[in-house]
Amino acid sequence: MTKTEQVEAAVRQLLQALGENPDREGLLDTPKRVAKMYQEMWTGLDKDPKDEFTAVFSEGHEEVVLVKDIPFYSMCEHHLVPFYGVAHVAYLPSKGRVTGLSKLARAVEVASKRPQLQERLTAQVATALEEALAPEGVFVMVEAEHLCMTMRGIKKPGAKTVTTVAKGIFKEDVNQRREILDMIQRG
Repeated sequence: MTKTEQVEAAVRQLLQALGENPDREGLLDTPKRVAKMYQEMWTGLDKDPKDEFTAVFSEGHEEVVLVKDIPFYSMCEHHLVPFYGVAHVAYLPSKGRVTGLSKLARAVEVASKRPQLQERLTAQVATALEEALAPEGVFVMVEAEHLCMTMRGIKKPGAKTVTTVAKGIFKEDVNQRREILDMIQRG
């Protein structure tokens, strides 16, 4: 049985366990749709965010590089419901080594496409950038709304969770960290 067939069978069993009839018209194709959705949402399982930093250039640029408001969607590994938001990824190049700007967004994409915790997602992106470029510093901030808090449990729609990881100079120097936070918060 293929992985897709296993997911379809599991969804069918879940529907039955919840008291639904998976053979009724509205649910007939649901196992296939869910299997396809999970395949799309979990494409990052077999990838490493660090592998996205394939384009590295020596440009002599030694000032902050920040890509902010990178949208992402992920899946809470505790409840298997989505969380979504934006990531802000910054680094201070070392010896002028920079990467393509889209690579920062791609690293966020890969890290988010798996069952995940927001704290781990933030750390994975920061570590991948640090390992790939060896910059003077890395700062990653992730802001997200978790549907496990919105639609169940405490039921607080609009509540945002913010996580950060600072490495290198952004961890050691509060003024450098403050500069990054100011850049993120400005429109």
